[in-house]
Amino acid sequence: MHEQIAERIDEPIDERIQQALADGRSLYLYAYASHETEAELCAMELRALFGGCMEWQTGALLLSRRRIDPDRSPFLNLRLDIAASGDSAEKIAELAGSRRWVESGEPFKVTYIKAGDPFDYAEQRSFERLVGSRIQGKADMKHPDVTLGLTALNGTWVLGVRHAPKRAWHAHIHKPQNYSTGLSAAVARALVNIAAPETEGVRLLDPCCGMGNVLIEALSMGLDIRGRDINPLAVRGARTNLKHYGFSETLVTLGDMNDLEGHYDAAVLDMPYNLCSVLPEEEQRRMLTSLRRLAPRAVIVTTEEDVRVRVQEAGYRIADECQVRKGSFVRQVWLCEALQ
Repeated sequence: MHEQIAERIDEPIDERIQQALADGRSLYLYAYASHETEAELCAMELRALFGGCMEWQTGALLLSRRRIDPDRSPFLNLRLDIAASGDSAEKIAELAGSRRWVESGEPFKVTYIKAGDPFDYAEQRSFERLVGSRIQGKADMKHPDVTLGLTALNGTWVLGVRHAPKRAWHAHIHKPQNYSTGLSAAVARALVNIAAPETEGVRLLDPCCGMGNVLIEALSMGLDIRGRDINPLAVRGARTNLKHYGFSETLVTLGDMNDLEGHYDAAVLDMPYNLCSVLPEEEQRRMLTSLRRLAPRAVIVTTEEDVRVRVQEAGYRIADECQVRKGSFVRQVWLCEALQ
């Protein structure tokens, strides 16, 4: 169904980068990391976000033609906008001195991206000094306006502007209202990215929204999303959370998802579950049939593997999948696409 994260190079990376720069095409280097319990989810999110635009990948870095704000993903640590490449740090230093990287008076610094080729601390600092000394401007390691990233990829050196995520969404970790088994902010954020890798003009639905974790992450990324829940206590909690973060309480309605009308581009359905009981099969069928009527693309989260059959009966195919673990609690995550 898909490849696991592994080094994947179809042609020498130096040729790939140099050709892109020569043609005026943009290339971006991303660093990412995840806890082992969310490694599968991280890989699934990267596949959704970058898909066929991925040029090269290792277990910590990926090269892509697609420009994405690293703050969008809970797993991306930085984006480097590659502007120069060479076969040595000395060559990069030479290139660094041949162009303007910062505006007059802008303080800058150069940092080595440690996820690239391994060098010890002293070597990394020496490379930073070598390149930084050739850049016209004021170096300031503590308060730079511009940070330039430097690293080597299989011996090919690259330099560009480095963008780090602000992680303002970390404030969503401690919501006023939450379930102990509710989706974490990081997981909810990844699910939104899998459901809607393209955000422009996309309408999203969370038909069993609980306390609104998915809603809040989607809204914080500027997505158009609506929520619904059959449980009045959940709706009350979701509205409290939405208001707390400055979003409209009217985005959540009380009611059965099977009564919903309209069309959405994608949905995220965290299927109701109880650790002591199982949702009846007929109710599962009704929910999934309604979901297929409402959205041709959906991310379905469930604790029950046998729901897979009913997903297919509803008219979806499972295009990608992973597991997310929290102790002994295991969630199945399925990216579902409508059968033609």
